[in-house]
Amino acid sequence: QPQLVESGGGLVQPGESLRLSCAASGSSLDGYSIGWFRQAPGKEREGVSCVSPRGGALDYADSVKGRFTISRDNDKGTVYLQMNSLKPEETAVYYCAALRTTRQFMCTTRAAYYELWGQGTQVTVSS
Repeated sequence: QPQLVESGGGLVQPGESLRLSCAASGSSLDGYSIGWFRQAPGKEREGVSCVSPRGGALDYADSVKGRFTISRDNDKGTVYLQMNSLKPEETAVYYCAALRTTRQFMCTTRAAYYELWGQGTQVTVSS
């Protein structure tokens, strides 16, 4: 099983951008759907975006559509989340997670489906 490591978080001002990375170590991400989630203090974990094993299916939470873009590079074993026009209310710890599947277009933002999780990366949006 791959281990997932997120990076790219930080402190940005409202309206700025960040790109998060989710890198696999120990095994490839082939055959895994990948999801991005976030959790703010005192709030439930929220599904942000997902991508199917070969990138053929994508999905986004309504709140981030048009601003966030998920992509994956299976050769590099990495999934990215480009986040533009960030808002203060999007301050949270962002996690990536992996779901082993044989379904080519499997993509879900429901956290319960995911088996493997990274440790998270903090994103703070503040002026």
